[in-house]
Amino acid sequence: MINTHFSQEILVFHGLTAPETGLLAGYSAVINHYELKVPLPSKLCIISARNRKYATEGWMVFGPTYQPDETLLAHLTFALKYEGVNLLLFKKLFEKVGPEEITAIIKTEPTGQYTRKIWFLYEWLMQEKLPISDLTFKNFIPVIDETLQYASGKDINSPRHRIRNNLPGTINFCPLIHKTAKLESYIQENLSEKTNAVIKGVHKDILLRTSAFLLLKDSKASFTIEGETPTQNRAIRWGKAIGQAGSKPLSKEELLRLQQVVIENSRFVTMGFRTEGGFVGEHDRSTGEPIPEHISARWQDLETLSAGLLQTASLLENVQFNPVLSAAEIAFGFVFMHPFVDGNGRIHRYLIHHLLAKMNYTPQGIIFPVSAAILERITDYRHVLENYSHPILEFIEWRKTRNNNIEVLNETLDYYRYFDVTPQAEFLFDCVDYTINNIIPEEVDYLQKYDALKSWLDDTFQMPDKTVALLIRFLEQNNSKISKRAREKEFRDLTDVEIQEIEKQYQLYFEK
Repeated sequence: MINTHFSQEILVFHGLTAPETGLLAGYSAVINHYELKVPLPSKLCIISARNRKYATEGWMVFGPTYQPDETLLAHLTFALKYEGVNLLLFKKLFEKVGPEEITAIIKTEPTGQYTRKIWFLYEWLMQEKLPISDLTFKNFIPVIDETLQYASGKDINSPRHRIRNNLPGTINFCPLIHKTAKLESYIQENLSEKTNAVIKGVHKDILLRTSAFLLLKDSKASFTIEGETPTQNRAIRWGKAIGQAGSKPLSKEELLRLQQVVIENSRFVTMGFRTEGGFVGEHDRSTGEPIPEHISARWQDLETLSAGLLQTASLLENVQFNPVLSAAEIAFGFVFMHPFVDGNGRIHRYLIHHLLAKMNYTPQGIIFPVSAAILERITDYRHVLENYSHPILEFIEWRKTRNNNIEVLNETLDYYRYFDVTPQAEFLFDCVDYTINNIIPEEVDYLQKYDALKSWLDDTFQMPDKTVALLIRFLEQNNSKISKRAREKEFRDLTDVEIQEIEKQYQLYFEK
């Protein structure tokens, strides 16, 4: 049963406590009124009885003068003005109210900027033309308000609605990102240029060795995130694939190729796109019942979703959308739909490398070991994955299959093509920032110290490279000391005085 009033007074809404009692407004009011099966927006709006406007975590509070009228148009206008575009909500709303009501709403004010946005969104999302004549005047206005959300850098005019379509995606895949203080700060900081400053003046040999180390480090970290310990050869093979990121255009065939590189033994894995349901989670130990933390897109929707994702990736590259924001949209969109039985996580992180390299965000010859940075903040990583997965679980109807998998019973396509990817974008920028400020400088610094000590050892003892590497590894592992066992075995030819001098030099180079 649909609620009678839009502006219902609440203090607690869907288990969330507001900073004060107020009337629902905007998207929260529409969700409540029509009982829409959509995740709540990241910030909910209420109208306070007191004349003040402020924001807290998860809430925006407005004074009485902002109170919308008790109509759908008024609350959608409020939402578009203060909350931005929510494609999933609009799609579910349009399915619920039908074309007649939307047509009637638009005809009340066909030239209004917010009415035109609603009109455009209906016809774009529903792929259905309403019985309304084309507009022949009025300035073109953008569908995305760039003060609230990130828009495509290249608009496509829709003369019928006098709208500039600046959505950063396509009909079959269009996540959106809200502008936040953190994202704006990172973008203005221009982290890509910061990388160039870090490596400027570093010897070419050091950079080549840094790159090789970072590739292997990232490859191993990506397996570790999945709970696997790969052989050295397998880690090197995947690291080589990461090193080629950005060199080939994305396509379905390329995704299938990458899965073959990731999955070393395919005897027990069905390769290619899934032809059954999928989920991430556990099984009940006594009954075998699935306990999903994340439910993958229906296998029947994978062709549509993957084609949309690939088209959007191409669009973002062509319009020069911010590379990190592009990588967040595409890589997290991929892992949310989970097209493969196995290998999704590593390919998801590969896609980050691909977009950053393809869009010239990473310096040539250097990759950002994003997986290594993710591993450093693995709890935050799980949180941003759950930030998407958990809210949609209640809207997915499923049953257990014979083999204790799941079969999705309702239509879920829109949950995987229209979602808010702001938290994931912020997380990815955090990882890129950590890489630039910590991981890359630390590896460059280490290699410079290593070479300085190696040069001293060469001059003093004429040690072979393998012996130098073994000696430095022992010193690293034993708190700047050569152990008694190593003195008696590998380095028995060194005198006590020589060992003391080596330990002193190591401390001089590595601990100063």
